[in-house]
Amino acid sequence: MAKKGKLSEIFSMAQFGDNPMHYMVGYRDFKTTREISLPEFLKESNNFETIPITRIEFIKKKNKILYLKSKKRK
Repeated sequence: MAKKGKLSEIFSMAQFGDNPMHYMVGYRDFKTTREISLPEFLKESNNFETIPITRIEFIKKKNKILYLKSKKRK
């Protein structure tokens, strides 16, 4: 599991310093983006084994976007 930088801070804050149910994670699931709660994501991803951290598109707390993956320009 290689969480670095801003994502690492968000996950740590959510799990240990706040209510994780307030956080929503959006990740790529084939051609769509799926949005689920942080605890559900951690359970479903099996601690980032089945869903790698690179597929995370955004993280929201309530309606505020905390992390948004930047799109690479071609």
